[in-house]
Amino acid sequence: MKALIAVVALVFASSGVFAAEEKKEPSAAQKAQQEKMTFCNAEAKTKALTGDERKQFMSNCLKKAPAAATPAASPDAVVAPAKTSQQDKMTECNAKAGSKALKGDERKAFMSECLKG
Repeated sequence: MKALIAVVALVFASSGVFAAEEKKEPSAAQKAQQEKMTFCNAEAKTKALTGDERKQFMSNCLKKAPAAATPAASPDAVVAPAKTSQQDKMTECNAKAGSKALKGDERKAFMSECLKG
């Protein structure tokens, strides 16, 4: 009985190793969705949203937020992101500064550089 338990434990332990090795790289669409999620999370954090208000915001943000880059014809091709308006830039920079928890002069300097770029 102990030998059977040991064999079963060994099988489960080794199957976890193989599963980790077979992890696939996310597709372009999955990467775009992850970027949207990161952006929307940072914006929700900046706005200090919680509970149902946060859920509603996240739902709306994920529906309307554009992908960072449109998938290219070939996987190796680089696509330049669409130009954003100043308001979009401000929202993005605010979200980044919020996710980095910047305050005071450090935040002002970051925002200045971010809005220039």
